[in-house]
Amino acid sequence: MKFVVKKEDLYNGIKIVERATSVKALQPVLMNILLETVDTGKIKLVATDLDYTVIAEVDAQVEEQGKITLPSKTLNEIVSKLGDKLITFNMNEGQTTVNITCQKSEFDIIGISASEFPQEFTNINLEDKEGFEIEIRPLVKAVKKAGFAAASFETSNLLSGIVCDISSSVMEIASTDGNRLARDRENIDNKDNHSKQLIIPSKTLNEFIKISSFIDDESAKIYTEGSKIIIKTERTTTISRLLEGQYPKYNQLIPQESPKTATVKVSQLISALERVSIMVDEKTSIVKFEFSNNNLKLNADTPDSGKSEENIDIDYTDEELTIAFNYKFVLDALKHIDSENIKIGLNTPLSATMFRPENEEDFVCLIMPVQIRTKDLS
Repeated sequence: MKFVVKKEDLYNGIKIVERATSVKALQPVLMNILLETVDTGKIKLVATDLDYTVIAEVDAQVEEQGKITLPSKTLNEIVSKLGDKLITFNMNEGQTTVNITCQKSEFDIIGISASEFPQEFTNINLEDKEGFEIEIRPLVKAVKKAGFAAASFETSNLLSGIVCDISSSVMEIASTDGNRLARDRENIDNKDNHSKQLIIPSKTLNEFIKISSFIDDESAKIYTEGSKIIIKTERTTTISRLLEGQYPKYNQLIPQESPKTATVKVSQLISALERVSIMVDEKTSIVKFEFSNNNLKLNADTPDSGKSEENIDIDYTDEELTIAFNYKFVLDALKHIDSENIKIGLNTPLSATMFRPENEEDFVCLIMPVQIRTKDLS
């Protein structure tokens, strides 16, 4: 195997696939990236942890065909530190040591035979598959806004996934971990007029967001095959399992209106929460919100450390209400809202509270409060 490649092209390819490698694998080859020549003008990089796979194609001048797997971390470090010039990869047939040269720099890196790499992830034939096209920009935007509420991706149940509900002209993205719910709707140009609901692992979509920063494609093609999803752009392929089952009917949980409403400046509330939370009890992360006439008092206390309090001006004229939240959930919601002001829809101290941008209906975050004892209200 021998090929010559531009440093920037190869480095971008490595950044696209490297996060699919397994950090602690029973099979050492899963910690490697497969490098394979495709034709005289292209090489392919593949990485997988068996649940999640990424393939990237990179332009190269191929002189001899071949393939090998190389340690992801070592390969990344070498390429990132080389000069911005052409890099030559050379490996004699039957060997597993690759010689890498760039100007006056030279490395010999020991790999693992490509025959040990899972073959089902190396050759993906989509010619006879029926897929549908989706715009990347609204997908990325919606996942960034509404994907944060999913349960940790190590969780195997449905709540570790993000719902992607596609209709003729709207894409709806939603996630929930049982304590909070986020939903966003984006208008799309659905050329295939394809309607589908998919529950995709949050890790898969969040990694695709990172990949999108390295590509110029305006759209991607999505294929489903059994319990598998394939997201294909011109130069990248992402393969992941789908989560199967009945996702909670989240839209039924979102109130149409709220008995009480407060309007708050987002930046002001974020700053106040970050200050007050300095004294929060780390076991509970509780901050109390006390709504009164055009005022919001935030307070937190820790028996062994002390307490904090801050008042901010808000637009609120309903009856007084004290409600407590895990402040981290509130901060997450605020930091995903692209608006100067936020409307907070309130009901009772134990009712789910609605956070949404002022003058926007497409995004909403619902947060369940924390029950507090009467003596904690003083």
